[in-house]
Amino acid sequence: MSFKDNLTDKFMEISGRIGSQRHLVAIRDSFIAAMPITMAGSIAVLLNVFLRDLPTNLEWDGFLSAMAPIVEINSYVYAGTIALMAMFFAFSLGSNLAESYGVNSLAGGLISFASFLAVVPQTIDVATDLSGVDGSVISSLTEFGMTVSETDGVSSLMTNTTGLSLNYLGATGLFSALIIGMISTMIYSYLMRKNITIKMPDTVPPAVNKAFAAIIPGTVAIYASAIIGYLALSLTGLSLNDLISQYIQLPLMGLSQGIGSVILLTFLVQLFWFFGLHGHNVLAPIMDGVYGAALNENTAIYETTRDIAQLPWDWTRGSFDAYAQMGGSGTTIALIIAILWFSKREEHKTIAKLSAPMGIFNINEPVIFGMPVVLNPQFAIPWLITPPILVTIAYLVTSWGWVPPVFLTVPWITPPGLYAFLATGGSFGVAVLSLFNIVVAFFIYAPFVIAANRVKVDDTTIESVN
Repeated sequence: MSFKDNLTDKFMEISGRIGSQRHLVAIRDSFIAAMPITMAGSIAVLLNVFLRDLPTNLEWDGFLSAMAPIVEINSYVYAGTIALMAMFFAFSLGSNLAESYGVNSLAGGLISFASFLAVVPQTIDVATDLSGVDGSVISSLTEFGMTVSETDGVSSLMTNTTGLSLNYLGATGLFSALIIGMISTMIYSYLMRKNITIKMPDTVPPAVNKAFAAIIPGTVAIYASAIIGYLALSLTGLSLNDLISQYIQLPLMGLSQGIGSVILLTFLVQLFWFFGLHGHNVLAPIMDGVYGAALNENTAIYETTRDIAQLPWDWTRGSFDAYAQMGGSGTTIALIIAILWFSKREEHKTIAKLSAPMGIFNINEPVIFGMPVVLNPQFAIPWLITPPILVTIAYLVTSWGWVPPVFLTVPWITPPGLYAFLATGGSFGVAVLSLFNIVVAFFIYAPFVIAANRVKVDDTTIESVN
């Protein structure tokens, strides 16, 4: 076996292990399972962009009044979806991870869900504006032991009430849900597999037997999570959610926003695909866990502020699809166009013609495996370098403030250009940038398509023709 074959086999083995690791698979599948939730919430925000935000800027008061009920309904949809994203993810992660261990997946989801809520702060701070209140009244409030704070000359009465803050239940709570969900489900699954359960007679219905079997493992897992949360608050003065956000989530999110991280991840996706592995699936824990969280947080911030300038993250999960995956991984819509324009090889032109309708909707398996692009040295260079070049262009343009960041989830089958337009709440500049990247990709692929015309193909070999 040659060195090349050994290297390929080793790469396939390592990537296969990564792609099948149970915890990473559970994270990937949990984000995929949450797609209906994120999609519904993003559609609600997108509709409100066109029914509320743009008409407000244009001062269409009559239209705003007519659309008010729909806008309100969209707000309800958002409040029940993306605003509670961490809760849904906690359940989904517990269910998927428990299933991978071969134990009751429904109980695993519920235990993960309960464990996450057990560590969420149970009080909400409320600030009541005291502008215009007489100074003597404010002094009396202070004498009664109430807390009055002053910011920029404005006094506020600080109180707290029992409740769960949406700040911990939405996109900013995803990392907490991931960590606590993982710990609690692993404890539950371990005790279940060790048969530390309540045994019921065989005559008991299966549903009752499963419920009783999960009591001890589930109780231990939830208590373990609550103890971790209590110790974190007692020792540091910060809730576990705040600690995770401050020392894990924010550093990871900040690291992900560097241009080097974006280019490297894009290159790795292409590299996995070149060896026949689904790059997005292999790297889903990073792409969805980090950049997906950034996308959901951008959505939440926009819905709260209605101001694109307030969006915290320049690069999100949807940015890859908007700028570097047009027609599918590798921006193969540009390869198809280049083949139809320049190729003289009938087999390539046939595949391109058959793939073009699907390529419009970002389905490119016929190109990847039909030409093939996989393990094909003729197209290795453009396949590996094109998306990194495209994300570099888009990253720089976005970071310079020329176009807004992607902040809405859009179905991945949405055609190029339109995807970018919708994912940014109707930005024509982003749509133009997406189409411009297709042109760039076309010029990268074109010389290699022309070079492929000089390759003669027979039934058994491929040899260069001078």
